[in-house]
Amino acid sequence: MTAAKPITPEGLPLEGLRILEIGHYIAAPFATRVLADLGAEVIKVEPPVSGDPVRNWGKARDGRSYWWSVHGRNKKCITLNLKSEEGRALLHELVARSDALVENLRPGQLAKLGFDDARLQAIRQDLVICHISGYGLTGPLADRACFGAIGEALGGLRYLSNHTPGTSDLPPVRVGVSIGDSLAGLYAAIAVLAGLLSKAPAGRVADVALTEAVLSVTEGVLPEYGATGMVREPSGGRISTAAPTNAFPAADGSWVLIAANSDALFRTLCKLMQRPDLADDPRYSDNPARCRNVDVLEAEISAWTRQHDARELERRLAEADIPSSRVYTAADIAEDTQYNARQMVQWVDDPRLGKVLHPGTVPMFGGSSRQVRWTGPDIGAHNREIYCGLIGVDEARLERLSRDGTL
Repeated sequence: MTAAKPITPEGLPLEGLRILEIGHYIAAPFATRVLADLGAEVIKVEPPVSGDPVRNWGKARDGRSYWWSVHGRNKKCITLNLKSEEGRALLHELVARSDALVENLRPGQLAKLGFDDARLQAIRQDLVICHISGYGLTGPLADRACFGAIGEALGGLRYLSNHTPGTSDLPPVRVGVSIGDSLAGLYAAIAVLAGLLSKAPAGRVADVALTEAVLSVTEGVLPEYGATGMVREPSGGRISTAAPTNAFPAADGSWVLIAANSDALFRTLCKLMQRPDLADDPRYSDNPARCRNVDVLEAEISAWTRQHDARELERRLAEADIPSSRVYTAADIAEDTQYNARQMVQWVDDPRLGKVLHPGTVPMFGGSSRQVRWTGPDIGAHNREIYCGLIGVDEARLERLSRDGTL
């Protein structure tokens, strides 16, 4: 893996765009991280002293979170006490100089501080505003507290990611990352870009709900229920509509995912397994038949995969051009030749942590560099640059604001 060097945003697609973030935890900061990765100047507003709680989440060294190194990267971090009169005056100045604002305070909280949508757009007429909340800004649940995990439950994902019915008494399985927040963050990033292109004022104010972001990616679950009354059940590692697609056990205790669900791929897999009889078995003649008989089919495939370790299976399956992969751990990802060739994993110099392994930026444009420009900054690291350089606060006032807790 090659070490990444700091680069400028020159040539990145969102160069010249300024985004103001009043966010905490995951959804809004994730949205702005995506925009920052693509070259936008993101100014992250945090409360003095404490900052964003995610700064303290996960594994850390000397109080600095490794996750924060990624979560806050490519952003300019400033502190501001929005409860103070002078703090709100400074926020006014920041809004006036920004193209968009992304926030995920409790619904209505920004308005209580004196910055409802009308006020924000009076400060800057073409400002794009993106509100992210648990349930949205309207409706009977709008005021309820919500985190990404609740969005996953209400959006139907936690039910679908569970064990196959009847196989476990354990709680419904979590995906393993804050997927509800990340989905909402992606929709928020899309909303900002759509708002910047909108010619209508109403198109510049977006309302993104965690619950709705999750629901929107549940494929045919809702239309199938509406048409047939059928509730799609969890299918464990399988895809309920295509077989064989599952993770299969290897001799070394690892798992290899095999997706040989077209008729041609299934025949190729049977040949590789030296089981041509399976390809001619009426129970597996086409995909619907294979889905009906998936338990016995997977038992046949598992009997073969258990004879080989994961890397040998991966090699054989790749040579046969069957979609497949070991189920990767973080260690596998870090060493993967494809990810490394495309800079999707890269070592980045963090001034507080040393070298930190980061995922690259997504998407890649025209084969350009996806290198991280800088890692998650310290609390208030860019106060002087933003308040003095952008707004015009003099040094004496900056020091006073820092002393009195405004910054």
